[in-house]
Amino acid sequence: MFAEHRPVLRGFFARRGAHDEADDLVQETYLRLLRAHQARGEAIANPEAYLFTVATNLAREQAARRRRMPVPIEELEHVAAQLAEEDGAERAAERAQRRRRLQAVLATLPERTRAVLVMQHRDGLSYRQIAERLGVSPHMVKKHVVRGLFLCRQAQRDDAEAE
Repeated sequence: MFAEHRPVLRGFFARRGAHDEADDLVQETYLRLLRAHQARGEAIANPEAYLFTVATNLAREQAARRRRMPVPIEELEHVAAQLAEEDGAERAAERAQRRRRLQAVLATLPERTRAVLVMQHRDGLSYRQIAERLGVSPHMVKKHVVRGLFLCRQAQRDDAEAE
């Protein structure tokens, strides 16, 4: 069933704007179908209809997440800078440089590790919430956080030594 419906489901999600997440959403659709089957303890009467119902719900959830896009980190830093007491141009330049370095380091991280760090630090999500969104275990989320923070700290040390 997975092999048969995978291309159709992928197209379904892609047409709804989830191009990058389409494969993940297809997998999540099947996981939810399997969980429902296990929870009921009996066969689902019409698995294909149930599959597309789950896919529709996932597409709605994904669209809602895109509409609730968090404020970009640059805007948050700008507001924080305005609220802070007046700095000299030197401190503002240092902050801008740190932000650029952080963005450069984040860009070098593996995609999943970067996503986990952003969800945790910018969006304030717990390991469990991140795990549910990514379809991995909370333990795996913790591994991504530890790895990401290690790489960020290492880059900071390298920058400090270079100065």
